[in-house]
Amino acid sequence: QLVESGGGLVQPGGSLRLSCEASGVSLDSYRIAWFRQAPGKEREGVSCLDRGGGSALYADSVKGRFSVSTNNAKNTVFLQMNNLKPEDTAVYYCAASYRYEINPNSVAFWGRGTQVTVSS
Repeated sequence: QLVESGGGLVQPGGSLRLSCEASGVSLDSYRIAWFRQAPGKEREGVSCLDRGGGSALYADSVKGRFSVSTNNAKNTVFLQMNNLKPEDTAVYYCAASYRYEINPNSVAFWGRGTQVTVSS
């Protein structure tokens, strides 16, 4: 129902743009959140977008470097990641959230994830 794309290998300081596309489901009732999970670590919240109002929340670890947006049809959400650091290496997941917050407990359903590796 949610499909992420755009992950890959990038050097430190580089940029990537992840996409999260809804398929077979309406996102009208949901916000879109991004989470990530690095090997051996717990899942971490990254961002949450209120597509209707356009406002967004960010984790302190990515604030000023990452930004979220949506397309005109509002069925695809983008996570623009700039100035990437090795500690940003993780599997990134988008999720449909019942609430405007970065909280896995508010997630209705998840995408399968896309790998982002930041390394020289």
